[in-house]
Amino acid sequence: MKTAVQQIMLGKAIKDHDSALRVLKVISETGYDGIELNRFMIHPTSLLVRMLTSLAGMPSGNGGRLDWVSLIEESGLEIISLHSDLNSLEKEFDQHLEEVRQFRTDTIVITGMYRFDYSDINQIEELAGRLNEAGRKLKEKGVSLLYHNHNAELQKVDENICAYDLLIEKTDPEYVNFEFDSYWFTEAGADAEGWMKKLGRRLKMWHINDRGPVTGKKFMTPIVTCDSRELGQGTMDLESLYEAALQSDVSTVVLESHRNWIDDDPVKSLKLSYEWLKKHRKGNL
Repeated sequence: MKTAVQQIMLGKAIKDHDSALRVLKVISETGYDGIELNRFMIHPTSLLVRMLTSLAGMPSGNGGRLDWVSLIEESGLEIISLHSDLNSLEKEFDQHLEEVRQFRTDTIVITGMYRFDYSDINQIEELAGRLNEAGRKLKEKGVSLLYHNHNAELQKVDENICAYDLLIEKTDPEYVNFEFDSYWFTEAGADAEGWMKKLGRRLKMWHINDRGPVTGKKFMTPIVTCDSRELGQGTMDLESLYEAALQSDVSTVVLESHRNWIDDDPVKSLKLSYEWLKKHRKGNL
């Protein structure tokens, strides 16, 4: 199982070519095998997109105008996948193929749907059909398609099943598989390990993060909020999740923490999280 870092962690640390290369080399020197790129972070994006990601605690940074092909070559890191959105993939199919070729990867990941009702069974069935079609076209070109969850997929489409159930059922494993994010399902109160076991061999990549109470004094109440934590620093049963990933023969475990980094430093955070990964190799990473 390979290890990688999600590019969304790095926006705050990337100002120009030199800072980007410095961060990528730190990732490589720490021991990670690769990085997972986001299309909206390797192309110029609108002010609105940058504002929204910043408000979410995950600033996209100034990487949109950098030469990421050269940066990756200089860093020696592998691109394990390219994150995109389904609308863009459908409209810009040839551009996506060119980019996976340039970055020498064979996987595109759909990062969920925006302005979309996950409680509407008709929309979910339509989404499954679109994913199947996109996955079929990509497979013809030697590229795999994965779907990445957040927490919206746990919304019920009827009294018995949720949107994620239906996506698993209605997508064809020959064309569509999954990159499972255990943080977001745990955040929503779901049994992340159970879902990983349900996905089985359709679970191809695993987004890992830890979650726990954020330390700090509260003036009026003893209740503290929960947020992202470095691996091993929170309350998630990562050991059990790791075993489930091994049983599914996951190809890559991808670190993606969201804000709340130690000393407000994402690079320091990813280095600390790697200590947990290194400790739990068991000869498999």
